[in-house]
Amino acid sequence: MERSAGDRTASALFAGFRALGLFSNDIPHVVRFSALKRRFYVTTCVGKSFHTYDVQKLSLVAVVHTFKGHKAEIHLLQPFGDHVISVDTDGILIIWHIYSEEEYLQLSFDKSVFKISAILHPSTYLNKILLGSEQGSLQLWNVKSNKLLYTFAGWKVGVTALQQAPAVDVVAVGLMSGQIIIHNIKFDETLMKFRQDWGPITSISFRTDGHPVMAAGSPCGHIGLWDLEDKKLINQMRNAHSTAIAGLTFLHREPLLVTNGADNALRIWIFDGPTGEGRLLRFRMGHSAPLTKIRYYGQNGQQILSASQDGTLQSFSTIHEKFNKSLGHGLINKKRVKRKGLQNTMSVRLPPITKFAAEEARESDWDGIIACHQGKLSCSTWNYQRSTIGAYFLKPKELKKDDITATAVDITSCGNFAVIGLSSGTVDVYNMQSGIHRGSFGKDQAHKGSVRGVAVDGLNQLTITTGSEGVLKFWNFKNKVLIHSVSLDSSPNMMLLHRDSGILGLALDDFSITVLDIETRKIVREFSGHQGQINDMAFSPDGRWLISASMDCSIRTWDLPSGCLIDSFLLDSAPLNVTMSPTGDFLATSHVDHLGIYLWSNISLYSVVSLRPLPTDYVPSVVMLPGTCQTQDVELLEETTEPSDEMIEYDSPEQLNEQLVTLSLLPESRWKNLLNLDVIKKKNKPKEPPKVPKSAPFFIPTVPGLVPRYAAPEQNSDPQQSKVVNLGILAQKSDFCLKLEEGLVNNKYEAALNLLKELGPSGIETELRSLSPDCGGSVEVMKSFLKMIRMMLDKKRDFELAQAYLALFLKLHLKMLPSEPVLLEEMTKLSSQLEENWIHLQSLFNQSMCVLNYIKSALL
Repeated sequence: MERSAGDRTASALFAGFRALGLFSNDIPHVVRFSALKRRFYVTTCVGKSFHTYDVQKLSLVAVVHTFKGHKAEIHLLQPFGDHVISVDTDGILIIWHIYSEEEYLQLSFDKSVFKISAILHPSTYLNKILLGSEQGSLQLWNVKSNKLLYTFAGWKVGVTALQQAPAVDVVAVGLMSGQIIIHNIKFDETLMKFRQDWGPITSISFRTDGHPVMAAGSPCGHIGLWDLEDKKLINQMRNAHSTAIAGLTFLHREPLLVTNGADNALRIWIFDGPTGEGRLLRFRMGHSAPLTKIRYYGQNGQQILSASQDGTLQSFSTIHEKFNKSLGHGLINKKRVKRKGLQNTMSVRLPPITKFAAEEARESDWDGIIACHQGKLSCSTWNYQRSTIGAYFLKPKELKKDDITATAVDITSCGNFAVIGLSSGTVDVYNMQSGIHRGSFGKDQAHKGSVRGVAVDGLNQLTITTGSEGVLKFWNFKNKVLIHSVSLDSSPNMMLLHRDSGILGLALDDFSITVLDIETRKIVREFSGHQGQINDMAFSPDGRWLISASMDCSIRTWDLPSGCLIDSFLLDSAPLNVTMSPTGDFLATSHVDHLGIYLWSNISLYSVVSLRPLPTDYVPSVVMLPGTCQTQDVELLEETTEPSDEMIEYDSPEQLNEQLVTLSLLPESRWKNLLNLDVIKKKNKPKEPPKVPKSAPFFIPTVPGLVPRYAAPEQNSDPQQSKVVNLGILAQKSDFCLKLEEGLVNNKYEAALNLLKELGPSGIETELRSLSPDCGGSVEVMKSFLKMIRMMLDKKRDFELAQAYLALFLKLHLKMLPSEPVLLEEMTKLSSQLEENWIHLQSLFNQSMCVLNYIKSALL
């Protein structure tokens, strides 16, 4: 089968770069102490990758090793000296050697009898590990001799957590029932028991800085702190995480507690208060629920604003995680919360943000972000610089209905005005500084249906709105008067304006895209091909590409100038949002059921990319999200040994067609001044003779001419050099003359022409002057020169050189030419040929000039 453009394995324009905003999942973290660097490191799991952070600054450091061998999902990991122990869901336990990445030992357990649920290496127990099971029993194994040493009967409830206590031989066992058993494994005796009311114990840790305190995590995000001496609960850290506590660890001999959870947060708490409760010291936090909207903020392409179902608005840096910031939860009444000091703010939190618009023009003066919330009429303002919700809630005063919601927002490029569209069809304008209502578009309402999109052009002259009834309207921004309306083929789903170019993109409910020019108010492009609802669109910074993300799991790139689909790729999760960096280097996407923002680098910035249209039957392949395992992509690349969609390098022939007049590639200075050489020589005549330098510098002799070539040393075979001067050299003919003489015999003139091409204007004049019989030439050589010009005109190549050489030849030999019948006959043939060529060219020039003048003067 022949390979075509459709056979490529991935996107031609975008390559997975990395994921932003991912810090933790439901896998417990691991804390290690580096004796070499004298600091602690914490490792969390993110998808199929591990992130290792320096606890001191929570900055990311690298992880190196990969271990392959499990066939099922791994759910437990345990560091063990120079080894690491992993357990999968099939009951297979493998011990790996860290540095050689080889398997040291493999144990298999029957899941129905002993399904491993917890793993621990008890302190001072050489080569031994303690395993807890879902059935409730525990087993102590020697991994060096591969022997089961002892089985603990357990408490008839599944074991969920195992932790070494500060005392030797003592282990804390967390159970499904919410009990914590402090057990001596040497004598198989229970020392004390605790019970929490929040469900199973997810993780346990002990303070080792002089306070006999044990912390226990729960599935609802609370942490219980127990005093081991008084055997009582001394404190509760409620809502430490919004999901289950996956792991918690007290740092050795420090009052610091590291926690992580499935809410995508890694937190460090410090216990320095009198009450014994931990306060948040450092954290790395992303969104804990899927994202609703992402957009690049500012013009440097370094921040991405993202809103989520968890109700927060956050900013993620594409440069470094230390520049990330959270703008927090939207609160209905911030003053009331501050005044009453409410601990549980859930009741006063705003619902998730569905749409927002941001502008940094006046961010230091007043709020620069406007957002509408799920099911809410009022739109909130946010301040990026202060990282908090803003001063105003913008909504019409007269409207008090509960069923009307804000559906579309935009903010002007100057940052002064916000335009808000409602589900009732009303479109209002507000001042961002004062929050005052500045008018509405239309008498009662702008649209009969719900407003699906609003946009303001870059100069605040035009407002564009669209409604669910399928009408697009253009309004004067200042006086709110309707200028023009356009009926659409289908109801619009969303609208996006590229302010710099005035191009408006509309995603319709029939899965097609319509593109309009807001100056002419005409539809300029229509794209179809998506098989599902179009969730979001983005323009490239130069406005040439429109990128669309759809529920059919595809991201497509449309080239606006050519009106073609130039790139398409599939993902295993439907893309909800797509936004392109103002600098054009990255495309950012968010996906269904994913908490991260995924960056894709723009390949066209750093390599040659084919932008040929994709065939109609093109089937895109599934691309892995960045930050996850890329093994499948590697296998596919190995299969396709030949690059199927590389840019085909076009090697231009010397002449496209024999009928086309072709010019030489020589610079104008080689031929344009041939007729004015006498004037140039007069102008360049030196005023005084050149001065000889005191000491001539070293030089390598070169052959005269425009193309620099070194002169080869003369080979003299005769040891005794002859002292007789060879005067015959003065009478020698030039190479050009010899080639012309050869041309009379074989009718080939390419060699003679190539010699002329290498010479400068003065050299050409010397050669042509020497063709006459008076200067050592002959009539035959002159006839040969005219034949060479005829050959050039016949082939239509080097057209301007032929004209220039002939003009100089006629100027030099005009007095002598009429007296020679042979030359006169040759010139007659040449004259008719020149006239024929020139008349044809003149008619083409005239036609082009007429069309050009018409286009310049006619009113289109």
